[in-house]
Amino acid sequence: MLTLRRSQERGYADHGWLKSFHSFSFAGYHDQAHMGWGNLRVINEDRIAPGTGFGTHGHRDMEIISYVLSGELAHKDSMGNVKGIPPGDVQRMSAGTGVMHSEFNHAPNQTTHFLQIWLLPKFTGIKPGYEQKRFSDEDKRGRLRLVASRTGAEGSVSINADASLYAGLFDGDEQAELALDPARKAYVHLVRGSLTVNGQALQGGDAARIEGESRLVLTEGRGAEVLVFDLEP
Repeated sequence: MLTLRRSQERGYADHGWLKSFHSFSFAGYHDQAHMGWGNLRVINEDRIAPGTGFGTHGHRDMEIISYVLSGELAHKDSMGNVKGIPPGDVQRMSAGTGVMHSEFNHAPNQTTHFLQIWLLPKFTGIKPGYEQKRFSDEDKRGRLRLVASRTGAEGSVSINADASLYAGLFDGDEQAELALDPARKAYVHLVRGSLTVNGQALQGGDAARIEGESRLVLTEGRGAEVLVFDLEP
């Protein structure tokens, strides 16, 4: 079964310096029908205004992935990491027993546009950790590239969660298939462009919740960038 969630159905918050769409309930947005999917808890599409950002704040027992679309995200944390995250990089932070961090857009005239993704951890109380890797457009062109997984397979970042995350770019005749375990859940988030998912047309910001299916088929991409999650039931 495939259930669509259109972009305009998401929650939205405008804080002036931050404009954010919420795929699932978050902060002041609450929708009992959209509390998460499997162990996927948060997908926030954030736009941070120039010279602003999230001040130092804490997280605990959560796997957090940042996926930058444009601009650059400056990251600093209590583990000693001071990093810039450009488009193409995937950053994973395991909050574990507790971590403090900040995220800023230091550019004077460019908005930072990124996805903030939270996954529930497989094990709680672990030591906090950080990992960041680059995945080029060529890696993702016309295919689903594994970018995050429990074991760090295929050079992906490793996450403390029973989940896998794939990223792909599709245009024209490019298409891809992914075998799914019908006993698990999957989630497709179309970052931008248009794409057909198992026969259903999606536009940028749309998503599809999938369960009880054995195959995912992506076709008819037009400037499409997509994330696909394989998730625990």
